[in-house]
Amino acid sequence: MNIKVCGITQLKQLQQLDGLSIDFAGLVFEKDSPRYLDGKIEKEALKSSDFDIQKTGVFSNAEMIDMLDAIDDYGLDVIQLNGSENPEVCADLSDEVEVIKAFSIGEEKVDIDELVAPYDEVCDYYLFDIKTGPGKKFDWKVLSKAKIEKPFFVSGGIGVDDIDSIRKIKHPDFYGININSKFEKEPGVKDMALILQLKQGLKW
Repeated sequence: MNIKVCGITQLKQLQQLDGLSIDFAGLVFEKDSPRYLDGKIEKEALKSSDFDIQKTGVFSNAEMIDMLDAIDDYGLDVIQLNGSENPEVCADLSDEVEVIKAFSIGEEKVDIDELVAPYDEVCDYYLFDIKTGPGKKFDWKVLSKAKIEKPFFVSGGIGVDDIDSIRKIKHPDFYGININSKFEKEPGVKDMALILQLKQGLKW
């Protein structure tokens, strides 16, 4: 079970996550986010850090040059695209780093396989999140009916009380979970004890 902790704003916390053997750390490059990274971690300090954790830049409809600059300036390993980016953007980025394409799932009926099909050849992972409302979840059952055929993360309102529900997800391509606000002391500051509790609870 892979865990991605999104919204990291401190180098010390990135180091702590690495020590807990967390797999991915989300670094937010969306200016309207309270977890916006700019000015909070020095570029060179992050780029030169010797961590096993995958440093993941999170963007939404950003200019290509800004994403390429961030890859170079911060030493990013992965780019996560949260907006309406087309497959061509993913293809261009995949020449540089691994790519996670995020999809927002609402209450309306959706064909997951039809949704992801244009991205199959140009992304490394998918991430499925809820369309509206921080701290909320979409119906994970819609994923069980889809083939998907690419490693995917589930995101949206996940907390330690969801351990049993997470363990029940049996899709062959279910790769990991993305956590954020329910593991925070304040925006951008994570509660490492809660993250450790989640990690231990997901062992099997």
